[in-house]
Amino acid sequence: MDDEHRDSNSSTRVLSIDALRGFDMFWIIGGGAVFESFVKIWPNRVTETIHQQLEHVEWAGFHFEDLIFPTFVFLVGAVMPFSISKRLERGQSSLVLHLHVIKRTAALLFLGLLFNELQRFNWAEMRWLGVLQRIALCYFFAALIVIHTRWRTQAIIIAVILLAYWAATMLVPVPWGVGADGITPKYVVGDLTPQRCLSSYIDQKLIPGELYYGYGDNEGLFSTLPAICTALLGALAGCWLRSNRSGSQKTAGLAMAGVACVAVGYLWGLAFPIIKILWTSSYVLFAGGWSLLLLALFYWVIDVLGFKKWAFFFVVIGMNPITIYFLQRFVDFGGIAEFFLSGVAAHADIYAALILPLGALMVRWLLLWFLYRHKIFFKV
Repeated sequence: MDDEHRDSNSSTRVLSIDALRGFDMFWIIGGGAVFESFVKIWPNRVTETIHQQLEHVEWAGFHFEDLIFPTFVFLVGAVMPFSISKRLERGQSSLVLHLHVIKRTAALLFLGLLFNELQRFNWAEMRWLGVLQRIALCYFFAALIVIHTRWRTQAIIIAVILLAYWAATMLVPVPWGVGADGITPKYVVGDLTPQRCLSSYIDQKLIPGELYYGYGDNEGLFSTLPAICTALLGALAGCWLRSNRSGSQKTAGLAMAGVACVAVGYLWGLAFPIIKILWTSSYVLFAGGWSLLLLALFYWVIDVLGFKKWAFFFVVIGMNPITIYFLQRFVDFGGIAEFFLSGVAAHADIYAALILPLGALMVRWLLLWFLYRHKIFFKV
């Protein structure tokens, strides 16, 4: 993605965005597997809680694992004010800027389809949506909104979409099955079970091929609307970071906004449950609030206080996130780790459960470090 993000008060890069992106990707590329292995080595209440938090909630609710994807989408939005402003400052025309957005969107969509095995040409069983496709759609619509509007309008758009999504999900009758006469459609309203919710109904009607969970898709078309708001929340955060305020003021603003979003999302969730699969409005605010708090913490520690060395591990990951996500679909990093470490693992007793996942993570990181050291950054 575009990642030209420099502080408006200096020419230095806002390193916290790269570090937070890397921290987020860390859990996807093997960090989660490493921490999950702790429960096998040291089974206790703490490690069991960690293991539970590193698994998605089946439907309603929220675990740490449910924060990873929205945080990435949030960060896609966070760099937009930086990258778009930079391109305009370079003298790019509106046409060139729009073509750039279209090109990146198309590339992400293609990679997403390739990730889902487009090359097999098995259209009937093909999953047409997915993680990269959702990122592409969120990037496309959020970028157009950021290009053509100011932050106040973007905030209004977020509010309108979230309220409209809530109203449609909870108030629009959905025809599921037939009534007692066996002919008249039986309608349900406000049912948030996978089998009867509006999002699943729309997915079944509009998405060809295979649906992720049978009734609908994790990255369904309807739930992409509130996901765009997650990117726009990030764009608002990026706009705030580009302002001329002091580092402490920026940190405080991000933190206060984060607390407010978490609180509103939680309270809204009592009536409109927090559900990642549906990307409910309460989920947007709750996850977005935690993303804001994480960004505030990383920005304060790295860019304000200047403690940067510890973040290098995550920065290396954050500079090539799409690269490693895509490659691990086709490269057997676990097999590579097993080739080199199977002997060690065989003699490590209970610690074998940690050695192979940690080895696979380090193989991925070393590849990213090689790319980073040689300044090879694949921008989609």
